[in-house]
Amino acid sequence: MITLLIKLLIAHVLGDFVLQPNSWVTAKKEKTYKSKYFYFHGLVHLISLFVLLGFNFSYSLTIIALVISHLVIDLLKLQLENKINYRALFAIDQILHLFIIVIVAYLYFPYKIIYGYIYEIEPLLFCLSFLMLSFVSSILIKIVMSKWALEEDKSEDSLENAGKYIGILERLFVFSFILLNQWSAIGLLIAAKSVFRFGDLSRAKDRKLTEYILIGTLISFGLAILVGLTYKYLIKVL
Repeated sequence: MITLLIKLLIAHVLGDFVLQPNSWVTAKKEKTYKSKYFYFHGLVHLISLFVLLGFNFSYSLTIIALVISHLVIDLLKLQLENKINYRALFAIDQILHLFIIVIVAYLYFPYKIIYGYIYEIEPLLFCLSFLMLSFVSSILIKIVMSKWALEEDKSEDSLENAGKYIGILERLFVFSFILLNQWSAIGLLIAAKSVFRFGDLSRAKDRKLTEYILIGTLISFGLAILVGLTYKYLIKVL
């Protein structure tokens, strides 16, 4: 089942990302199903599936069904292009494609999904750790840093909520490195962030911005390390 699933996923990635030029995407947006590239896109998926499945014609009906379902989903996406946020539409489109692929793999190799596993201690702790590293930590850091208000930190040149997302990503990286016992990678991450923030630090008129950035960074990394170590300890003792 895993082998079939991987082959179907490779075919999907080739057809949707590797072998679909931007010119095709633009043409499909303009003319939808009237564009020849809409059908070229389906042909690419058809060929990719046949190649990856070793030209096994016992899969012919499945391959045709996959291609038709893919084109139908793409057509729905094109129809909703200006009605739904592009990022959300892209996510929905890919989720539907992946859902169809998983269903096809399941039909050939039925497997039992153990839903009860998500209620076991390890996945629940992992979920709690993720929430702590993303939403809870962001709020805690915001509360602590609200003691100081610097104009440099409210620059209109910055991307909206960029600092928040950077903080979440860095904490998730630290958490991952702790689980992998790669402590040296955490030091590399701190060094990399320092390099990127060097421009801000060098433009500071005094030590305030430097201290502000260091406090925020150390709190962020400290929370990530605390959550990571707590997770590893609880997994061992529970």
